[in-house]
Amino acid sequence: MKRLLASLTMLVTATTASAEEVTTYTLDNGMEVVVIEDHRAPVVVHMVWYKVGSADEPVGASGVAHFLEHLLFKGTDVLAPGEFSATVAANGGSDNAFTSYDYTAYFQRVAADRLELMMQMESNRMNNLRITEADVETERQVILEERNQRTENSPNALAREQFAAALYQNHRYGVPIIGWKHEMEDLSLQDALDFYDLYYAPNNAVLVVAGDVEPDAVLALAEQYYGVIPAEDQLPVRERPSEPPQRAERRITYVDPRVSQPFLIRNYLAPERDPGAQEEAAALVYLAELLGGSPFSSDLGQALQFDSQTAIYTNASYSGSSLDTTVFSFAVVPSEDVTLSEAEAAMDQVIADFMDSEIDPARMDSIRTQLRASEVYALDDVSGLARRYGAALTQSLTVDDVQAWPQILQEVTAEEIKAVAAKVFNRDQSVTGWVVSEEAEAM
Repeated sequence: MKRLLASLTMLVTATTASAEEVTTYTLDNGMEVVVIEDHRAPVVVHMVWYKVGSADEPVGASGVAHFLEHLLFKGTDVLAPGEFSATVAANGGSDNAFTSYDYTAYFQRVAADRLELMMQMESNRMNNLRITEADVETERQVILEERNQRTENSPNALAREQFAAALYQNHRYGVPIIGWKHEMEDLSLQDALDFYDLYYAPNNAVLVVAGDVEPDAVLALAEQYYGVIPAEDQLPVRERPSEPPQRAERRITYVDPRVSQPFLIRNYLAPERDPGAQEEAAALVYLAELLGGSPFSSDLGQALQFDSQTAIYTNASYSGSSLDTTVFSFAVVPSEDVTLSEAEAAMDQVIADFMDSEIDPARMDSIRTQLRASEVYALDDVSGLARRYGAALTQSLTVDDVQAWPQILQEVTAEEIKAVAAKVFNRDQSVTGWVVSEEAEAM
């Protein structure tokens, strides 16, 4: 292991993780354009990101953002249903889309000389979607089946859905991205069209093009295909309900006979990455790694899985990629004959011991090396880079924030980690969930 870490350190030290070449523009209609050059292969990734996700949905229409994502693969005024993806495939490429709380994104990966065709088709469905009642009926069944497969058939997913709903008392992050089933069943053609007409506009979108391209050529194409689309003059200011002061810890026991192994989750509200202020988020990345990263080196893994064999699995996780307040999570799966209360007490003791002790400088250095290595390797993933910038720009960050992030990660101190841990580990802003197959296991 020491030789492996030494080799990794030498590799990262010898590799210069300089900021990737990024050029930005803003079209006259307000559309942001980001070009990431990588001329090592004749491939391009073309992405359009809309600054709207499930947390922006009207109350009572949960799931409409994801529903509309599906409907965009239906027809337009010049494309027949299914023709978009068929054309991408016929040109040797791949395409898809995804919806989050904060954005909806559509992408194609094709040969670089097919970029213009992608822009032509994608710009067409930004403003010329043609969907019918029959399309809505068909696709509603598709998303309901997706929910059945991913959520209704998974007790773990159902439990986590309940925990999120309890953690966020007012914010829409407490509503599942795919939607509540009873509201999904009532989504209508008008719901989809209203959402589309209001939010799918160039002044609410970011175009990201990454790969074997020249910035000026991309700008010319963007102006030709996207620049002619009118801005939406009724686009609302992006304001969301904020969380009130949380004054009491919440606890949930989720019982489902399909649960094969009891486990516990603890979720805390935590700060997200903000423009010009990413230091707390960076410290939380270290905190998650120190407490629940690798079972061989993290505090939870060593104490619960190896020293006491209280648990067969431990984890701590954090992602600062969020427009609003996000989550820091713990998870513990107890060993056989260990109760959930015993496992939770052991977890809490590890957290308390961490807060009372000094952080080993060697562990800090190890995490810095791992993070530096991941940044170097990320430069080889054009699609990953495109997603990094698209997600950031739809979650209020800037290109400068994205490029500053690796260095901010390298400058995190032990004092910053302890300070943000003390801020986050407030039980009044947490939900602890037990997941069991029968009530008798909830002890």
